[in-house]
Amino acid sequence: MDDVAAPQTEELIVLVDETGAAIGTMPKPLVHTGETPLHRAFSAYLFDDVGRLLVTRRAVDKATFPGMWTNTVCGHPGPSEDDAAAIARRAEFELGLGVTRLAPVLPGYRYRAEFRGVVENEICPVYLGRFTGEPVPDRAEVVEWELLEWTAFRRRQETEGDAWSPWCREQARLIEATGLVPVA
Repeated sequence: MDDVAAPQTEELIVLVDETGAAIGTMPKPLVHTGETPLHRAFSAYLFDDVGRLLVTRRAVDKATFPGMWTNTVCGHPGPSEDDAAAIARRAEFELGLGVTRLAPVLPGYRYRAEFRGVVENEICPVYLGRFTGEPVPDRAEVVEWELLEWTAFRRRQETEGDAWSPWCREQARLIEATGLVPVA
């Protein structure tokens, strides 16, 4: 038997209609443009055992919102993949972490944002959970990470503004309004 590497499968993004119903798929490199179609995504805020939030800074070579600080992990579930499985997959891939105690906090979140001609247009449920392990980032995805108390995280967002992804700034305010995180 020859030692031949299996071909890498193309990541497909699930396109959705205004109600969130799947209407097709598209290869990831074709999705995020100036005319980004509405698609499925997720956003996760993962905490350590003492309640500190793991925040990450996106790699500077990423096509969407490069170099910005953001929540722990975000991405796109594949066809027939539920959000929990997609979050676990991306946390392992991007940071070498496991995920536990995942729960939806903003299940109907939707946003549109543009940066340098690239548009995000997503129905993007937001989750809170815990991570297990020590972060070991894939440098093509994450260039820095920090553990922050929620109040320090929010203070940095308010003082550093554009250094943070627009979805993370908006989601953080909405998460606070739920009362599920400690606010000073």
